Amino acid sequence: MKLEYIVREPKNKTQNPPLLILLHGYGSNKEDLFSFAEELPDELLIVSAQAPYEMGYGGYAWYAINFDDVKGKFSDLKQAKTSLDIIAVFIDEIKQKYKTDPNKTFLLGFSQGAILSYSLSFFYPNKVKNVIALSGYINTELLPKEISKEIQTNYYCSHGSVDQVLPIEWARKSRPFLDKLGFQNEYSEYPVGHGVAPQNFYSFKTWIEKRL
Repeated sequence: MKLEYIVREPKNKTQNPPLLILLHGYGSNKEDLFSFAEELPDELLIVSAQAPYEMGYGGYAWYAINFDDVKGKFSDLKQAKTSLDIIAVFIDEIKQKYKTDPNKTFLLGFSQGAILSYSLSFFYPNKVKNVIALSGYINTELLPKEISKEIQTNYYCSHGSVDQVLPIEWARKSRPFLDKLGFQNEYSEYPVGHGVAPQNFYSFKTWIEKRL
């Protein structure tokens, strides 16, 4: 399964540009996060991927979220794992096609895209060097049996304190989870709902700049 995507070429051309891959949230599309690509560092090659499962009305999902009288709201974990594997192959293809710097791969996900960014870093150790997880959380049902101790990934996690879609309590567990594993991470909260506040944007932009 091939993912559709859009690209912003680096404005400052180098032989092996750093790569930033964007994973949108549930019900969105490849245009969504791409809207702030222009504001991000000029040396980055930015690729915005579109999830494989079509929802209609221009929306796509990385996996279905089902609503059930008995279980309430639950995620299709089989679809989620399939998407993870597709994204992993996609990252390799993009790295090869654009000859990006293997040590400077950033994966930025929002909401469902953030959940998968976390999971991908555990299932595919060191495929990405930096994870930016916006308004997401670590889904413990989407983890390998053992998490590699060799992971060198850095994590930037942020969440809206009044998020009405994914409760802040879920996001707050990410820091102790990553700390316990000894992984480098930064966690911040902003007084917004399920979205990215301007000061949140500047905060992760600075975080990216420091790692270029």
